[in-house]
Amino acid sequence: MFIGVSGKDIISFGSGQPDLPPPERVYKILPKYRYFKYGLIQGQQDLREALAEQYPRSKSENFVITNGASEALDLTLRVIALIKSKKKNKVLLPRPYYYTYPYLVEHAGMKPVYTDLINGRIDFNDLKKKIKDCKVLIINSPSNPTGRVESMETLKLIEKLVAKLGTYVLSDEVYKDLIYIRENYLIKGPHVVTINSFSKTYAMCGLRVGYLWSLDQKLVNNVIEMKTRTSMNTNILGQAMAFEATKTPRSFIDKQVKIWRQRRDLIFGGLSSMGLDLWKPE
Repeated sequence: MFIGVSGKDIISFGSGQPDLPPPERVYKILPKYRYFKYGLIQGQQDLREALAEQYPRSKSENFVITNGASEALDLTLRVIALIKSKKKNKVLLPRPYYYTYPYLVEHAGMKPVYTDLINGRIDFNDLKKKIKDCKVLIINSPSNPTGRVESMETLKLIEKLVAKLGTYVLSDEVYKDLIYIRENYLIKGPHVVTINSFSKTYAMCGLRVGYLWSLDQKLVNNVIEMKTRTSMNTNILGQAMAFEATKTPRSFIDKQVKIWRQRRDLIFGGLSSMGLDLWKPE
């Protein structure tokens, strides 16, 4: 296992790794695939064009294809750390957080600052007090590890606040297609960077295909510049398979979400019947 414990009769909850299969069309390209040259640092054109159809006011230039969502977060934080600003190099993190966030922040030479969640959701009043001194805010909704989906009211308040303050927002939305209560809300703004991947929606974790999207073209260009001198292009075969995944009808995802919901209900019901106090994952 990548994270956690493995062995006979053990089900690991150590990582968010779907065990359902990816769409068939994703691996049907394998017998005939022959392109193994270096690719574009920004990501293959066909994949970026396909993604641009999913995001408002977008062009292929607004995307960078990365080695999973983790590289997208890493590169973006390092680029923002180099931007001159009156704000201190601090990053506001809602806590509890995805385990790598503080390390990525520190590796970028910045300092993590925390706002504690209340019942798994952002305390806007506390966030408002602490964000004034921060250069970046990371939002993770739907959240790993809480399983919560942030309220639309709070997200809209944050939109207005960060636009006023000029704060960068990294919105980690890798679980956006696996929500049980409503559709995902896409955070908007001049300095918003949306992070996503093909790992959860299409069960393609090991292929490590993620991406970032932003209408801040200067930031996107700086990320490409950084990636040119670090990992270079993202896995070409993985990108070709991700492109095939973009052709998958929504009905495929809906069928899998139905299975996830059934499992959620089974586990939540069982743990609740044992007397444990827990949030119902959304």
